[in-house]
Amino acid sequence: MENFEYCTPTRVLFGKGQVEELPARLAAYGKKVLLTYGGGSIRKIGLYDKVKKLLDGFEIYELSGIEPNPKLQSVEEGAKMCKEKGVEVVLAVGGGSVLDCSKAICAAACYDGQAWDLITGKVPTKKALPLVTVLTLSATGSEYDWGAVISKPDTNDKVGYLDGHLFPALSILDPEYTYTVSARQTAAGAADIMNHVIEQYFTAPNNYLADKICESLLKTVIRYAPKAIGDPNDYEARAQLMWASSLGCNGIAGLGNRYSGWPCHAIEHALSGYYDITHGVGLAIVTPRWMRHILSEKTLERFVNYAQNVWGIEVNGKDGFAVANEAIEKTYAYFVSLGLPMTLKEVGIGSERLGEMAHHIAVNEGLENAWSPLTEKDILQILQECL
Repeated sequence: MENFEYCTPTRVLFGKGQVEELPARLAAYGKKVLLTYGGGSIRKIGLYDKVKKLLDGFEIYELSGIEPNPKLQSVEEGAKMCKEKGVEVVLAVGGGSVLDCSKAICAAACYDGQAWDLITGKVPTKKALPLVTVLTLSATGSEYDWGAVISKPDTNDKVGYLDGHLFPALSILDPEYTYTVSARQTAAGAADIMNHVIEQYFTAPNNYLADKICESLLKTVIRYAPKAIGDPNDYEARAQLMWASSLGCNGIAGLGNRYSGWPCHAIEHALSGYYDITHGVGLAIVTPRWMRHILSEKTLERFVNYAQNVWGIEVNGKDGFAVANEAIEKTYAYFVSLGLPMTLKEVGIGSERLGEMAHHIAVNEGLENAWSPLTEKDILQILQECL
C-alpha cells in the first residue's frame, strides 16, 4: 500500500427533506449569498422557489445560465459579482457543471488577478469563499471533492482544477431532486461515476481494500442505473447512485493505490473541450477503446480481477486474455444497454481534428507517465477506434 494523506472537510446532509436545514446551515457562513444555477430545471422541479422561500431574509444575488462543461466566462462573471456585492458565501444548486463553476468562482472571488491563472495552477490558490451545494444530478462527485473542470473555448482547453480550498463546506444530497433527470442524463451520469472509479482501479501498485471499495462502487452503479432509468421515481436507486457519485471521485476509493494518470478523462477532456459534448457520454465512448488498447501482459491481471469481481465472469480454466476481453465487451454492452451513443460519429465528431486533439492531449496531459503509458500515436489510435 502506498503512502497517502487524506482529508474530506465537506459536511453532508443526505436524504429526504434535508434542504429544510439550509437557512440555519447557510447563516453560519454569512447572509450575503451568490445563488448559482444552470438552466430552467431547478425552476421546473420547484427547487428554485423552495430555496428562495427558505432564504427569505438573506441578501441574494443570482448567476444563472451556467453551461454544461462550464466556461471561464461564467467563472469571471460570478467572481466579479462576489467582489462587487461583498458576497460571503456561494450557494450552488444543480449538477456537477454548476458546482464546478461555483468552486472556481469561490477561489477567483478572493484573488485580484486572472481566474485562469488559478485554474491552471500558474499561481497558488490561497483562499476561497465558502461553498454550499444542493445537488440535482448524480455524476461528477463535485459535491464531495476538491476538484473542478473549467473550459476555455478560445483555446479548446478543458482543465482540471484541483485544490484543497475547493471542497464544499456543506453539501445537501436529496435523491428526490434527481427524479426528473432524463434517462439520457442518468445514463451519462452513471458512465461518469463508473469511469471515476475505473481510473482509480486500473493502476499498480494497488491494494485489496481499495479494490473492494472500487468493485463495490462499480457493482452498485451497474445494478441501480437501469433501475433509475426504468423507474425515475425509484428512491432507492436514485439514492444509491447519488452516494456512489459522491464516493466515486473524492479519493477514498483509491487510497493506497498509485495515481493512474486518469487517461480516459485526459482523452475525453479534449473531446468535450473541442466539441462541447456531454462528459459522461464521451467517457462511455472512450473507456472500452482505451481498455482494448492497453490490454497486455502487464495489465492482464487487473483486467482479470475486474472481470471476476465486477462482472462475475468465471475465470477457472479460461485464457486470461479471453476473460479480459469478455469483461471489456460487457462494459461496452452495459453502456449500450443504458442507451448511450458509443461512437464519435453519433455525437457529431468526425476524423477531421483527431490528429490535432491527439497532439493537444499528448502535450498537455502527461499520459507518458500514466500506469499504461500513452504516446501521441497511441492516443490517436484510441480516438480513431472511437469513430
